[in-house]
Amino acid sequence: MKTGLTIGKFAPLHKGHQFLIEHALAETDYLIVIVYDSPEVTTIPLPVRAGWIRKLYPSVEVIEAWDGPTIVGDTPEIRKLHEDFLLSILAGRKVTHFFCSEFYGAHVSKALGAMDCRVDEGRVAIPISATTIRNALFENRHFVVPEVYRDLITKVVFLGAPSTGKTTLAESSAHNMGTVWMPEYGREYWEKHQQDRRLTLRQLLEIAQTHIQREDEKTLEANRVLFIDTDATTTWNFSIQYHGKADPRLTQLADSTLSRYDLFFLCDDDMPYDDTWDRSGSADRTIFQKQIRADLIRRRIPFFTLRGTLEERMRIVMQILKHFDKYSSLADNLISTR
Repeated sequence: MKTGLTIGKFAPLHKGHQFLIEHALAETDYLIVIVYDSPEVTTIPLPVRAGWIRKLYPSVEVIEAWDGPTIVGDTPEIRKLHEDFLLSILAGRKVTHFFCSEFYGAHVSKALGAMDCRVDEGRVAIPISATTIRNALFENRHFVVPEVYRDLITKVVFLGAPSTGKTTLAESSAHNMGTVWMPEYGREYWEKHQQDRRLTLRQLLEIAQTHIQREDEKTLEANRVLFIDTDATTTWNFSIQYHGKADPRLTQLADSTLSRYDLFFLCDDDMPYDDTWDRSGSADRTIFQKQIRADLIRRRIPFFTLRGTLEERMRIVMQILKHFDKYSSLADNLISTR
């Protein structure tokens, strides 16, 4: 039986890594991929990086190396440190083929008693490196598959009652940061399908589902940040307001928003009310604003409240995003924005 092994940080996983993994899969009966925890290189958690490989290559055994050596070099001491670690984590399992694109292929394969299999060592087939992608993600996005790219985008959602500036702020923020934004699909749908200013439970579910589908598509066009006008919790609140209940599937989508988005901004209702034909009045805006705020608190969703002019709101958003890292702790992000 041919058992292959490859190792790496996969920070992020790119098509060069995939070329290596797929080559190894074609040459062996069984493949092991060891993913190193590398906080000195990336804040992307080890389970996220390992999860990409598990999702894309279900037949691969992925081992998460939480205590792997982080020092890099080609001295006898460093070589032995890495060799001993690999022998330890494999715990006596026999590897017949070691696949890599790096200088360490010779000494690691020798230590494992495996065949030294170099794959695209000169980066000719796939001319990219993880360092290059980290430094210029948007410019090199064609080297990253959608399953990975979406996890690298910071998703910022603006919430609030109608006429609280969400659309203007989302569009302006995207323009300011050279990226794209996701318009509120619910408004587009309502204008086409409303009957006596109401939608059915099924139609409200369809709004949330289509909004998420479009949002996923927009994420692949985003330059590090995607700005989003409303989410499924807003649609859920409309459903409760109209019908006193929501489709269970809409409730599930609303419940998943905490894990779907990285930053939540609640646009306050302190700006003048824009009384267009599709809105129901400033009094209803005040009530719905209170409901949205209460719902965020009930769901334990952390949020920033934006007040004042567009410029004042924009300044707060940009200041928070300036040092924000979606994979750092909330405390670390708050400290970095000071």
